Amino acid sequence: MQATDPTFEALLVHLKETRGFDFTGYKRSSLMRRVRRRMSQVGAPGYPEYLDHLQVHPDEFTALFNTILINVTAFFRDADAWEYLRDEVLEPMVAGRPGDTPIRVWSAGCASGQEAYTLAIALAEILGVERFKERVKIYATDVDEEQLSEARQAAYGEREVRDLAPGLVERYFEPVNGRLVFRKDLRRSVIFGRNDLVQDAPISRIDLLTCRNTLMYFNAETQAKILGRFHFALAETGVLFLGKAEMLLSHSSLFAPIDPKRRVFRRVPRLYAPPGAVLADPPQAVPGRVTGLDELRNETFTASPLAQLALTPDGLVALSNRQLEKLFGVSSRDIGRPFRDLDLSYRPVELRRFVEQARLERRTLRVSDVAYVRDAETVHLVVQVSPLSDADGSLLGVNLIFHDVTAARRLQDELEHANHQLEAAYEELQSTNEELETTNEELQSTVEELETTNEELQSTNEELETMNEELQSTNDELQSINDQLRISTARLDEANAFLETVLTSLQAGVAVVDADLRIRMWNRHAEDLWGLRSGEVIGQHFLNLDIGLPIDRVRPLLRGSLGAGGACAETELDAVNRRGRPMTVRVACTPLRRRDGSPADGDGAIIVMETA
Repeated sequence: MQATDPTFEALLVHLKETRGFDFTGYKRSSLMRRVRRRMSQVGAPGYPEYLDHLQVHPDEFTALFNTILINVTAFFRDADAWEYLRDEVLEPMVAGRPGDTPIRVWSAGCASGQEAYTLAIALAEILGVERFKERVKIYATDVDEEQLSEARQAAYGEREVRDLAPGLVERYFEPVNGRLVFRKDLRRSVIFGRNDLVQDAPISRIDLLTCRNTLMYFNAETQAKILGRFHFALAETGVLFLGKAEMLLSHSSLFAPIDPKRRVFRRVPRLYAPPGAVLADPPQAVPGRVTGLDELRNETFTASPLAQLALTPDGLVALSNRQLEKLFGVSSRDIGRPFRDLDLSYRPVELRRFVEQARLERRTLRVSDVAYVRDAETVHLVVQVSPLSDADGSLLGVNLIFHDVTAARRLQDELEHANHQLEAAYEELQSTNEELETTNEELQSTVEELETTNEELQSTNEELETMNEELQSTNDELQSINDQLRISTARLDEANAFLETVLTSLQAGVAVVDADLRIRMWNRHAEDLWGLRSGEVIGQHFLNLDIGLPIDRVRPLLRGSLGAGGACAETELDAVNRRGRPMTVRVACTPLRRRDGSPADGDGAIIVMETA
């Protein structure tokens, strides 16, 4: 048995407490292998780190869940087993029932639904479509909600139905948007729902239960629990159909094999033991007139190999034999003593109440599983307490017989030990077989994933080639646009240089402001006039400038230029230049205009400042 990793168990406990799904019943070898696969994909070096990753990224649980549940299925998987099921189980089941009796089927662990629809096809072929819709209910369950959602859509690709006979595909599937969809009228008879085989209650009164290659993922204890639920779910004559890796060697009390090769089993009815039968002494033959009969009786009683003790109706010791003396030390010296005074009355087992019960009820009682230690050796006994009656029915006394079953008990223990070893060997063999089948399914799942990945890569390659051609075309277009932009940039540079030359050549300070009175242009003469460089004032609010110009008297001119109609205005103001000398400055505000001469409302204004 594989040693338990505490960090891995902590991870399983976290999944159970936070997500409500219990993976603790799964086989550790395959479960750890699937979890490590997901860990390698997210780059987690150990289970504690992966647990931290799960706590930080809650969406990771979905990916882990899909990795653990290996959803490998197909239509009529293992065709020989399905053919046997149809011929030897389904057809006799249908033929042996009245025409209006419903047929209930449960597909446990249905994955993406192929097995459930396989059952529908098989029963529809036997009953006919109309009778199938009237009589059959198929319950398909799984724990994976994504797989159930896919199963409810009942849409499959060409590759998924390639193993079906062409006639079946034509009769039971309809092409829709490039997919093959199972017939809607038959689809109504298949009911999908979530069911956790470990925790949820089973569906009842089932005639056929299919659970193929699902039990092999669980450990032996969980398998036994699930099989007990399956036994409850099936009707009296119900049939269980398992996968090729599942044998039920150690569950013969629940299911009997119909065909072990194809993993078809029939439910074994539970047998209830009848009430314990009363053990009575056989009637004694009436002796003839034989001389010395009393001596013969006494010697026979004394020499009996069974330890015996006879009591009077009052509970006094009447007779004892040699074997009783050898076993418990009660001899003829104790005759006449009350039974309750003997150690034998309460050791090794309380016998007084059984003696009293046998005396009152006038029936034989048996006391089993009595262990008595004698000389460091344990003796196993079965005590028989029998009332002794006269011919007229009056009570003569009570007889106690001690049967030594030590040898039988030893043989029984050895047999049980051998059976346990055999059962353990069977379980080990079945576990190995299931592990092999699990590995095969994982490999099949990996192959299918690789095939899907290969197709995706091929499709991606084609898309990349198309994108490459598109990028080449776009590159040519960008090259052409780049050439045009280069020409436009050169022209713009020339225009800017020309505008800079014009503004520099003016013998007046020029400032251009936007609608918010923030400076957009500041020529060199303005720098010489007020002592502020262009880099210091660009983006600044004109009215916030600290220069020798009385800004408050310029504000009305600016508002008039920026207002409706965009009026031009000018005025002369007393100012102080950058050297602190007083001067008179003529200030003119002109709104920015479009090429057609119309004012551009709110676009900005030109402020011209020159000394008078």
